[in-house]
Amino acid sequence: MFRMFRGVPPAAGTRTTPHRPVPAASPRPGFRLSVPGVTVCDMSFQPAVLEAVLERITYANEENGYTVARVDTGRGGELLTVVGSLLGAQVGESLRMEGRWGSHPQYGRQFTVENYTTVLPATVQGIRRYLGSGLIKGIGPKIAERIVDHFGLETLEVIENEPERLIEVPGLGPKRTKLIGAAWEEQKAIKEVMVFLQGVGVSTSIAVRIYKKYGDASISVVRNQPYRLAADVWGIGFLTADRIAQAVGIPHDSPDRVKAGLQYALSQSADQGHCYLPEERLIADTVKLLQVDTGLVIDCLGELAGEEEGVVRERVPDPEHPEQRVSAVYLVPFHRAELSLSAQLLRLLRTEEDRIPAFRDVDWEKALAWLAKRTGAELAPEQRDAVKLALTEKVAVLTGGPGCGKSFTVRSVVELARAKRAKVVLAAPTGRAAKRLSELTGAEASTVHRLLELKPGGDAAYDRERPLDADLVVVDEASMLDLLLANKLIKAVAPGAHLLLVGDVDQLPSVGAGEVLRDLLSEGSPVPAVRLTRIFRQAQQSGVVTNAHRINSGVPPITRGLSDFFLFVEDDTEEAGRLTVDVAARRVPAKFGLDPRRDVQVLAPMHRGPAGAGTLNGLLQQAITPGRPDLPEKRFGGRVFRVGDKVTQIRNNYEKGANGVFNGTVGVVTALSTEEQRLTVRTDEDEEVGYDFDELDELAHAYAVTIHRSQGSEYPAVVVPVTTGAWMMLQRNLLYTAVTRAKRLVVLVGSRRALGQAVRTVSAGRRCTALDHRLRGTPHPA
Repeated sequence: MFRMFRGVPPAAGTRTTPHRPVPAASPRPGFRLSVPGVTVCDMSFQPAVLEAVLERITYANEENGYTVARVDTGRGGELLTVVGSLLGAQVGESLRMEGRWGSHPQYGRQFTVENYTTVLPATVQGIRRYLGSGLIKGIGPKIAERIVDHFGLETLEVIENEPERLIEVPGLGPKRTKLIGAAWEEQKAIKEVMVFLQGVGVSTSIAVRIYKKYGDASISVVRNQPYRLAADVWGIGFLTADRIAQAVGIPHDSPDRVKAGLQYALSQSADQGHCYLPEERLIADTVKLLQVDTGLVIDCLGELAGEEEGVVRERVPDPEHPEQRVSAVYLVPFHRAELSLSAQLLRLLRTEEDRIPAFRDVDWEKALAWLAKRTGAELAPEQRDAVKLALTEKVAVLTGGPGCGKSFTVRSVVELARAKRAKVVLAAPTGRAAKRLSELTGAEASTVHRLLELKPGGDAAYDRERPLDADLVVVDEASMLDLLLANKLIKAVAPGAHLLLVGDVDQLPSVGAGEVLRDLLSEGSPVPAVRLTRIFRQAQQSGVVTNAHRINSGVPPITRGLSDFFLFVEDDTEEAGRLTVDVAARRVPAKFGLDPRRDVQVLAPMHRGPAGAGTLNGLLQQAITPGRPDLPEKRFGGRVFRVGDKVTQIRNNYEKGANGVFNGTVGVVTALSTEEQRLTVRTDEDEEVGYDFDELDELAHAYAVTIHRSQGSEYPAVVVPVTTGAWMMLQRNLLYTAVTRAKRLVVLVGSRRALGQAVRTVSAGRRCTALDHRLRGTPHPA
């Protein structure tokens, strides 16, 4: 397996960092490059050649391969600094670099690399350093030393031509020998691909993904079908594919480019939650994106609508003005899912079958009296209605805010269903929510993904042809269900089974496209629902619950005189970020006896900025899991991974774990091996999942996460930076979602002005979805 080495960019807030990267360029004689915010070295103008061993990488830009590194010429003295595009170069390799010498006004003499080639080391010491650098998966420094001690100068020739001879080395068995041989071959093959990709500006991590997807066909695909990359390779969007396409000579007005641009605009809108875009808006967005004629975009859209895997056009009600119609353009998977989900819901609602017939004519007074004796508490009138609805209707929705008794209502439904020997299945979109549901009901609960046994590629083991063996399916945190996942779930519910969806519709909608819970609760929906509104006395004593309802009603929270809700006022955004770290890592754990990693979660309105999740993660890691000389760590891009780190998965990966690992899954790094180039994460579902080092772009640190990513989770304490730096994100449902993630304690850090903005601002506009319209109309066939 090819190993990538990347350095760490300057920390947020740092004014100057040694060897700060500058864009590679070829300046004219007498010309001094000037880039805003960057001081660039004076360049000499005579081409030069430098041969040296790459000792360490100080900085590497993942996007363009630009690198700042230190090299050893082997002549004694200090290491030299080289800068430029060193895409794919590995620590320990001997490089022959062509470029120019220059002098940086702050950091002194350095060599700017214009291109380079790898030269295999010729000395025993060089070979040992080369192999021990981690270049080949399975060979660390100790094994490298043993191999070189055995074969000497012939080492690389043996690995290249007679890898089976590695078994002669003490401690190397047949399995490890075979792995080393395969890794060497793959590393060579990827290197060849990288040489080509370097010329079209592809980063190291992207190059590896391209090779993994296409293998020996990589160069052919990149050269002839570059827009395939955006659809086939995770991490390559249209913009990267378009840059590659231009580099290999695809015309600016190529129909392939325009069609790819249209699909990219639709996928971008799906990332923002929309199931479709109005045609006029799609055309305008694409013209702006591609800088081509409107007529060409209209023509290509017409062609794309006629292709099987292109787009679908349909007239639907305008989400903002339902009395008007718009021409909606869907990507095919979202159109199919919307048709299917509406049809499946109506099928469940209208079926004559009933897998829990005992509740059709039950004596409810007797049943509820038995329940009260069993649980030790009486149900409120609206809770009673919800229980009856769930056990007599085939599909029902239960919604309400914190402290209104949703959890106790769910437990009551499950208790009564079990009393009639019904098979009950419990699920939630996230591992944490499933765990909470299990604790609440005393029955096993799983994630929706695990329940459906999703397979590689995303197909479910359970569907309409093979439904779940369940009489009652209860799904908690249903506000998180996006269109695609909800469709898979509803397909798997057997005719006659009861489905209860539970969630708080006032929270943020799903991260994925759609507003399923809101659509099911829309006016005129055929799906029966109960909204719990009464806050119970015990919950009224909680400042967290009280303030959540105040925020949801547009009233500022009480921030003085409460024992579980605090505001630390700090108007400066950068200072608020630093204060957030101090509160989360030190003050809250000290005052309330909480573990800063397990019990305290920082929830930020946005990822970027000095009080954003990205910056806060770096600062929180330094405070909670600092580096230690005796423990291994892995630098990857702008991050460093250590054992004990709190991390989250940032993409759906159906290949990992028992049934895939999904966007938002949280865990802790439990092991890290530089020799095996692999780390292990124990997820919230108590599953051990391994990641090769070249897969670490699937993981992000989770000491701080965005509020959107926290949906479905609950934490003993949450700390929320609320600053004017996140002005555009400050909305009522965002703050409400953050506050309702806390079980015991909320600490806000920031300005009263920003807090007021968040409470006042109602989320702008509905998502573009037609599910509510389809539920009210005639169903389409699934």
